[in-house]
Amino acid sequence: MTSDELTGLEDMLGYHFKDNGLLRQALQHSSYVNEQRELELEDNERLEFLGDAVLDLVITHILMDHFRQTSEGDLSRMRATIVNESQLADVAHGLNLGQHLLLGKGEALSHGQEKSSILADAVEAVFAAVYMDGGYQAASEVIERLFSGIVSQMGERLGEEDFKSPLQELVQVRFKTIPEYKVIAESGPDHDKTFEVCLNIGNSLTAQGAGKSKKAAEQAAAKVALEKLLNNG
Repeated sequence: MTSDELTGLEDMLGYHFKDNGLLRQALQHSSYVNEQRELELEDNERLEFLGDAVLDLVITHILMDHFRQTSEGDLSRMRATIVNESQLADVAHGLNLGQHLLLGKGEALSHGQEKSSILADAVEAVFAAVYMDGGYQAASEVIERLFSGIVSQMGERLGEEDFKSPLQELVQVRFKTIPEYKVIAESGPDHDKTFEVCLNIGNSLTAQGAGKSKKAAEQAAAKVALEKLLNNG
């Protein structure tokens, strides 16, 4: 990996390393290191372990700062939604991290640079490398910049009433199944559509709802179904 390639990644991160060796290590998958035994390299697994903890701490601080009236339980759920393999892989894609990874021949042939698990681990290793090179503040600034969009989406969702989650929990306990949602009608012009959704819970209950988006219609149907179930005990 050339210095120019590393510099390009640093530009994407918004952080430039004093010790480039830390960044290189964060990009070295175990499959690559195992094929380079004569070089006595270290893979990124220990950095990934540290990066997981750093990421959890930074995201927790961000959520507590942004959502001061939110309960501990809701904050935990929000953090779990943000810090997961899928979201981390999306962040890695945004950094073009896959093209910088050092993989073994077999892993490269199986397109390891596109695997969500490898990308998620690598981006956590990069966060650890930033933390070790520049301290908590540097890591916090990088993580906050990369996750700002996701955190904003959390705020938007928090402002919406959620009937689907409590309905699903109740249905799973009472009926050992999950609600099924189906769009049954669309009306209006493309810029101002209204969707109608039918919700089915096995053969036990049916409810309908309408909204300006599929999600809104699903929430409306879930509200009706939840009220029916709670009123019927």
